[in-house]
Amino acid sequence: MNDDIKSNISKRMNQAIDHCASELSQIRTGRASTTLLENLKVDYYGVPTPLNSLATITAQEARLLVVQPFDKSIIQDIEKSIQLSELGLNPNNDGTLIRIPIPSLTEERRLELVKIINNLIEESRVSIRNIRKDLNNQVKDLKKNSEISENEEIFQLEEIQKNTDDYITKLNEMQKLKEKELLDK
Repeated sequence: MNDDIKSNISKRMNQAIDHCASELSQIRTGRASTTLLENLKVDYYGVPTPLNSLATITAQEARLLVVQPFDKSIIQDIEKSIQLSELGLNPNNDGTLIRIPIPSLTEERRLELVKIINNLIEESRVSIRNIRKDLNNQVKDLKKNSEISENEEIFQLEEIQKNTDDYITKLNEMQKLKEKELLDK
């Protein structure tokens, strides 16, 4: 297989998987996870700054996150950002730490989150299929320009399909794990 195409498959499809994993990690499952607050932005002297660069975030218990700001003067701003986020969390500020209890999810909310997970996974599948389409077009262009033989074209198209199937399988496994995590109470 052409080395450019081979490295392109791994690079682009891994990016799609990594992006999906990042999105899935931000879906609240009723358990405390530091990734829940990782991308939350806090207004720090007029600049939206990621919370994880302004504070230490820890999951001390199964249902409790603790945020310890590096600069105590911004504790109110952090608390406000958490309250205004769409996470549905209610932080408690004691002056030095912010404790965030993670409420358990209702059955209705769990089912909504499963739909969100399914949509994220489907978007990633579409992304991987689009990558496959681009790579297949590259191989066909090589054949059209007589840079590779017909047998090589067939081999490369089969390799691209095999890789696509492997990445789709990874996505399916991620989906099953996240749904299991979400639906197990």
